[in-house]
Amino acid sequence: MGFSIVNAQAKSEKAQIERQFFHAKAQRKTQRRKRERQFCLASLRLFFAPLREKTAAARILPTVSYRFPWHRLSDEQLLDLRICDLPIKIKGSFLEPHIKRLYGELNSRGIRFKPHVWLAEEWFSPDRVPGIAIPFYLAHPRLIKLERKQMLEVEGGTDTECLRILRHEAGHALDTAFRLHFKRQYRELFGSFAQPYPDFYKPKPRSRRFVLHLPAWYAQAHPAEDFAETFAVWLTPRSQWRRRYRGWPALQKLEYIDELMTSLAGTRPRNRTRTKVEPLSALKVTLREHYRRKRERYDFEWPAVYDRDLNRIFSDDPRHKSKQSAAIFLRKVRREVRQIVAEGTGVHQYTIDHVLQNMIDRCKELKLRVATPFRETRRRVMIVLTVQVMNVLHSGYHRIAV
Repeated sequence: MGFSIVNAQAKSEKAQIERQFFHAKAQRKTQRRKRERQFCLASLRLFFAPLREKTAAARILPTVSYRFPWHRLSDEQLLDLRICDLPIKIKGSFLEPHIKRLYGELNSRGIRFKPHVWLAEEWFSPDRVPGIAIPFYLAHPRLIKLERKQMLEVEGGTDTECLRILRHEAGHALDTAFRLHFKRQYRELFGSFAQPYPDFYKPKPRSRRFVLHLPAWYAQAHPAEDFAETFAVWLTPRSQWRRRYRGWPALQKLEYIDELMTSLAGTRPRNRTRTKVEPLSALKVTLREHYRRKRERYDFEWPAVYDRDLNRIFSDDPRHKSKQSAAIFLRKVRREVRQIVAEGTGVHQYTIDHVLQNMIDRCKELKLRVATPFRETRRRVMIVLTVQVMNVLHSGYHRIAV
């Protein structure tokens, strides 16, 4: 009996020692996490300090940890972060399944070439590099949200649009990989690849010499874009391009691509460079500076005189003094009409919003009021806005990618 008591005491002491051991281990783990969190917070405070107040130590701090919940930061805090410090990657993101689908579509056509991809500042496929740069913001929902808030739209932000742009950029990459633009028939159908890229282009919406894939009649921007757009239409599953483009001069380009891709099936590309141009790690600017530059690209110096058009929609007659002001009405329908006109014309929503803001400001100066029913007024606004935006297209629209 004495032995059993001693044995029980030993077991009790052993259990107590084990509890103390695991408790100490848990405490150490908690303290380590606390130290990591404090370090990350200290790092971020330095990152978020105004650039003029940053010390040399702040500039050499490590990038934000993947474990730190950076996506919970406010917009103002996030905007002070450098793009190269964003802990994002393609694997596991919104982009991964779309890239895999692109590779599957190429494979189903017998094309062995698979363009390499990387995160960058915007969509592009570099000269002499058969790859695709993808905007960094598509790699995380928090950055997609910020992009929409800053630019009013997200280029490639839906499944359909992302695949549409990937197919287009794959056309550029494939052209580079196999050096297709050196072929005589390519030059005869699409034009010279060496032709300088314009700062803007003037599309002809009724032309049937070009396919319709990306918005704003993008195939008309440059011979290289014409090829990429035609390839994208050809690659798209169930596009029924023969029936859709029957009777169009553009059909000849599609048939050429069909023959060309058949001849390339199973062959290895001549250019197999895997360079990444302007990757995420090279983007040292803050998100704030990035968006400032981006908005400048879409700002448009408008020589518009809206008075005549605005007076057709609204009224300055004293009899309508009690009615809703035109400026308030335009603010109410701003988002809806901006989206509709953008979809119809292909012009960036930020540019269209710039026009709307000018219209709102002018309505205030003229003290205009709503004098017709809501639906009729909205219809007239949409017509005037579309006309103004089409004037942009005809005077030269600058939405050109590399």
